[in-house]
Amino acid sequence: MIGRQLTIAHVGDSRAYLITTEHGMELITRDHSMVNKLVEMGQLTAAEASEHPQRNVLYRALGQGEPLEAEVATYTLPKSGYLMLCSDGLWGVVQADEIQRIISAGPTPAEICQNLVAAANQAGGPDNISVILVQLPT
Repeated sequence: MIGRQLTIAHVGDSRAYLITTEHGMELITRDHSMVNKLVEMGQLTAAEASEHPQRNVLYRALGQGEPLEAEVATYTLPKSGYLMLCSDGLWGVVQADEIQRIISAGPTPAEICQNLVAAANQAGGPDNISVILVQLPT
């Protein structure tokens, strides 16, 4: 992050979101999973993908034997809001509207992260849960 420019290099199915009061929760990365590829090709709906037995099969991830090619993108950051990086242990079990509710309840990024992890655990917590929340400078 330099000024209002954010560059993300991404592989796998952990996600980055921009969260603002104006636009809500905007996914800015693309999952590198087989079922997401099927969604992009129109062969599955997002609802079908969320229940698909192979939804966790990745075609691009850290630790693969072949040379890794990260997807790189640059974004202009909004004047206020948050950047959230999270694993599927959060986004896979806590709905976007609940994530937004927890974030808007505040009060600090550290406490919000604790509340998001607690919500994922309360929802069953079947996977590791990682979340980083950055409050964007105004």
